[in-house]
Amino acid sequence: AAYGGRLRVLAEELTQTLRGGQQVVIVSTQSQRLAELLEEHDVFARLADTMTEPSLGRGSLTIIHGSLPHGWSVGDEGAGLTLLTDAEVFGFSKQRRAPPRRGSSRETFLADLEVGSFVVHVEHGIAKFAGLVRRGIDGTEREYLELQYADGDRLYVPVEQVDRVSRYVGPSEHKPSLTRLGSQEWTRAKARVRRAVQELAKELLQLYAAREVAEGHTFPSDGAWETELSASFPYVETLDQHQAIRDVKRDMESVRPMDRLVCGDVGYGKTEVAVRAAFKAVVDGTQVAVLVPTTVLAQQHYNTFRQRLAGFPVRVEMLSRFRSDKDQRQVVADLRAGTVDIVVGTHRLLQKDVWFKNLGLIIIDEEQRFGVSHKERLKTLRAEVDVLTLTATPIPRTLNMALTGIRDMSTIETPPEERLPIKTYVAEYDDHLVREAIVREMERGGQVYFVHNRVHNIELVARKLREIVPEAEILIGHGQMHEDQLEKVMLDFTEGKADVLMCTTIIESGLDIPNVNTIIINHADKFGLAQLYQLRGRVGRGAARAHAYLLYEKHRSLSEVAQKRLQTIFEATELGAGFQIALRDLEIRGAGNLLGGEQSGQIGTVGFDLYVKLLADAVEGLKALARGEPPPPPKMQAPVVIDLPITAFIPESYVGDLNLRLALYQRMASDVEAVRSRPEEPSGDAATPRSDPAEEMERELSDRFGPLPTPVRNLLYVVHLRTLARRAGIQSIAREDGPGGRAIISIRSGDSGDFRMKLLPSAVRAFERGGIVTVGHSQLRIDIEAAGEGWREVVEEVLTMLAGPQKLARAPS
Repeated sequence: AAYGGRLRVLAEELTQTLRGGQQVVIVSTQSQRLAELLEEHDVFARLADTMTEPSLGRGSLTIIHGSLPHGWSVGDEGAGLTLLTDAEVFGFSKQRRAPPRRGSSRETFLADLEVGSFVVHVEHGIAKFAGLVRRGIDGTEREYLELQYADGDRLYVPVEQVDRVSRYVGPSEHKPSLTRLGSQEWTRAKARVRRAVQELAKELLQLYAAREVAEGHTFPSDGAWETELSASFPYVETLDQHQAIRDVKRDMESVRPMDRLVCGDVGYGKTEVAVRAAFKAVVDGTQVAVLVPTTVLAQQHYNTFRQRLAGFPVRVEMLSRFRSDKDQRQVVADLRAGTVDIVVGTHRLLQKDVWFKNLGLIIIDEEQRFGVSHKERLKTLRAEVDVLTLTATPIPRTLNMALTGIRDMSTIETPPEERLPIKTYVAEYDDHLVREAIVREMERGGQVYFVHNRVHNIELVARKLREIVPEAEILIGHGQMHEDQLEKVMLDFTEGKADVLMCTTIIESGLDIPNVNTIIINHADKFGLAQLYQLRGRVGRGAARAHAYLLYEKHRSLSEVAQKRLQTIFEATELGAGFQIALRDLEIRGAGNLLGGEQSGQIGTVGFDLYVKLLADAVEGLKALARGEPPPPPKMQAPVVIDLPITAFIPESYVGDLNLRLALYQRMASDVEAVRSRPEEPSGDAATPRSDPAEEMERELSDRFGPLPTPVRNLLYVVHLRTLARRAGIQSIAREDGPGGRAIISIRSGDSGDFRMKLLPSAVRAFERGGIVTVGHSQLRIDIEAAGEGWREVVEEVLTMLAGPQKLARAPS
């Protein structure tokens, strides 16, 4: 049945159905609110989180928070089950989409390698990538990364060890020197950087140690008002957005002061996360400060917060130059008196005359736009007050701290429903192109941003634009205008009284006018990459296709850096590219600002990727020391070497694209490294087996590229052996030269001394299967010739036994 929001009819029919003994389940994105509405009609429901929770049986009504496309009914009357969804109850239904599977930032470091790119090998230093080569040894073939070092030396890295190699990222003006193989040059360079990051790690941990040990305000769990605010959200939260809200609220309910970074692409719903957090703080009687970089964005956030919280007794105010001096003085006095709950403001909020009676939460939008003095003021507040930071393109410093575990981070990668990628054009400035772009947008009833970031001649450019498109109504807005005039311009444009807004970058941060779906950026080569990405994100915030024109002067030769920026923004058209833009921005503009100028040289020495690893190891080591624990093993442990007579690689006939093959090789290597840190799931007396990267990759490859050829199956077998070896503490499985050949399994130096005892039962079992086994102090030799065709099973069984009782699922051999 379809009720279309007629809850009285729904309640009457539910009453009859439940009396007849039917079990009814309703799946709704408005679960809490629906339960309250039905209760008003004397129909009482039980709220549950999932379908797996035990039901109340016949004659019961359960409401589950979630979404399904439609309902159904099974069974006979009096003993059946009826399921209803929002489609039947309210007449609409929106499916939550699962977030796209994204490669980690580590994976992207190799996925776009080109021949001639600089790379860094953890053990051997900086080289040039010369491509993938296939080499045959003793009748078997393997694929290798060919790396060129100084003096013409070459190193061939097996593809299963591709995780030891990363793309070199350093200051753009720093062209790295190739390392000399066989010298101590790289070892000394790493030692210097390791000492530097140790000092830096101490400074960073001291900075954040106060927050770790301080007792902040512990907010209570959500009540009825918070649930009602969530239910009033006019859209369905994406899964990422829902998780970010949960992360933030969990932090607020903790005794430790929150310091969470929410990284979400432009228009992906970060503001709603901030609204929910602010309301939670206000309900508990504390005040909230929302700090934004521009007056235009302050006005927009002020309007958004007032609109979302209009149904609740919450007072929202604004401090910016859009308010008169008299109004500002009144707001400051009311903040001190505690009668203002939420204040949205620019840098004005950080001035010394602004005091709060009971500040509980600070929300910072685009922290990178604030200067050093502002951040010092924020730092004094961070130790005790919960801080929530929102950003679309995190500055490398923030990104680095998030990746090394010093700050908490939530990412929102799922685009909203019906969002389309922005169509981007890069071209020389041309009057005909500009006219065509503006007229096309006007014809479909939309509006246009024309960004010209030079105030001194913006009037001249506007006059020329009026000549090109005389039928368009054009307004001008920039930061040097009087606040009353600028406020009127923005209000008129928002209300649709003009077709084109000629403006500077005041629209860059967070401005949201859904009717604007074309942006023209003049002199785009003068902007930074993150800035271009932010500006482009001001359009395409609805269901209509948006267009972005990045224009540069005619007959002007672009610098190499400008070309890279424009090329990157042109290629980054997929939804959710902001996180990767931040990494790419680091490579192009240099890493000098990452952790201060004194660290720039260290990053140039070893590259950003290895630098971050060394810093992460230093941070983890110091954290363990502070807890009185032994330091954890370094993230860059020596690789497990597999050198067996097996032809194992991904043929070009199976996966033709070089970058895609590299990405797959890196996935396999990275997944094996992740196994050692993946916790077991207890299930009764025995632990649940870990998922095997080889099995997961087999399913994915079969699905994407078809049946696996023999070399790929062999490669997955090698991945499986590496996984077992990593679990068992094995250093290598290699062939021994000589007649017949032997497989030698060697343990890592420094591991447990009872290796010989562990090997004995393995040796006996292997002997029973036909393998002649010799046990040494730290080695086990398996005679491949004696084992015959079953030598693979012998090796696998020995490793499985050594890996312990918690076994991995078996991979194809």
